[in-house]
Amino acid sequence: MSYRFEPGRIYRMPTHFGPAPGPRQLPAGVAGDRAKSPRRLSVAASFLTDAAMLQRHLPEGFSLAGDAVVTVEFHYMTEIDWLAGRGYTMIHVSWPARFDGVRDHASGRFLAVVWESLADPIITGRDEIGHPKLYAEVDPPRHSEGMQVCTAGWMGYRFLELSVADLRPAPVAQVAASDGTLMLKYVPRTGTWGEHELCQVTLTPAEDPDNTVEARQLGRGAVRFHRATWSDLPTMYHVVNALAGLPVIEPRGGRVQHSRGGKPYLDQRVLL
Repeated sequence: MSYRFEPGRIYRMPTHFGPAPGPRQLPAGVAGDRAKSPRRLSVAASFLTDAAMLQRHLPEGFSLAGDAVVTVEFHYMTEIDWLAGRGYTMIHVSWPARFDGVRDHASGRFLAVVWESLADPIITGRDEIGHPKLYAEVDPPRHSEGMQVCTAGWMGYRFLELSVADLRPAPVAQVAASDGTLMLKYVPRTGTWGEHELCQVTLTPAEDPDNTVEARQLGRGAVRFHRATWSDLPTMYHVVNALAGLPVIEPRGGRVQHSRGGKPYLDQRVLL
């Protein structure tokens, strides 16, 4: 007798072995603690760039909201409950945007690309919540003489460097008013190349009551994307080069933050 999908359960390919464990579906008998997992070191730097160039990387229905400020964030995560205490690193690249759809309107940060150092969160995040995730090798964070340094690459080619210098303690800031994080979920149509099976705007609401910021530092941030050839980064040189082509008109500071806890993105929704 063939299997049937159970209503309300999350599946991923291959579906033939039952519902899939992951960040939004822990196995029976495993209890996660959203207030404690994960532990996170976040290192970020921002810069002002050309607004017209940034607008060209926004999907239809989106517009820039405020200054054309690009923010790059490294998130080093440990003690992740859905990975049985293991960890990985993710890199976010975003800028402020607004979406005006037929029914919905929202403003927040537009998440243009995410790099992660482990396949499991890439697969679950792309399939289930529509995060635009790619793989990268991320070096451990390096702190020396008051500077935090972060780097990422792919098979030996370093394409991203970020640093925050002149670090000084800062109070834990209130999060600016925002509807959340906006992104575009896209799935190509198999066999009909150039068309899509799914193309939808998704929103991660800003509320995250389980996240606690424990310490925060501010400093002088710097970001550099290294231009690549096709042979350097065969499947993502176009992404890196687009970001490398954005002019740094003015640095907009950096921060280092320690936090714990966070939501599993079960509140993710589609905007129309």
